[in-house]
Amino acid sequence: MRPPGQNDPGLLGEGDMQNAVTERTPLHLWIVGGLATLWNCIGPLDYTMTRMHNDGWLKASMPEVDPQAVYSYIDSFPIWASTGWALGVWLGLIGSILLLMRNRWSVPAYGISLIGAIIGLGYQMMNPPNWPGMGSGMSAIMPIVIIVVAIGLFLYARAMSNRGVLK
Repeated sequence: MRPPGQNDPGLLGEGDMQNAVTERTPLHLWIVGGLATLWNCIGPLDYTMTRMHNDGWLKASMPEVDPQAVYSYIDSFPIWASTGWALGVWLGLIGSILLLMRNRWSVPAYGISLIGAIIGLGYQMMNPPNWPGMGSGMSAIMPIVIIVVAIGLFLYARAMSNRGVLK
């Protein structure tokens, strides 16, 4: 037996445990997780401001569009499309936070976010609004970009989980 205070060379001390955890976390996880968190803050902000009927937010983001037309369009979504939108944005943010925490629950969070994005954006792509500028240019490309990013984040989190980086 060793006297109290002497560490067994085969055991890791508290500081050594922290170093072991840090060493196993690849730098790209912090980069991807940080960028994903920034990206996934935009959706919940837009969702909240739009659902609160914040005219200033809509006028700043779409100056050529009447906010009341946007509200009427969004308020007419069926419940499944609204639910998809909410799941897509909120679970995307939660997934990003969980990824930074190296938590394996980021995988199902990103998976549900992806499904929500496909449902919510799919509805919007199949039922485009009729106001000027919508459905063309950047507004036509963004739903596809959002879905591709959601796929990428889901696959990345799953790969990190499979490698044992996420606990």
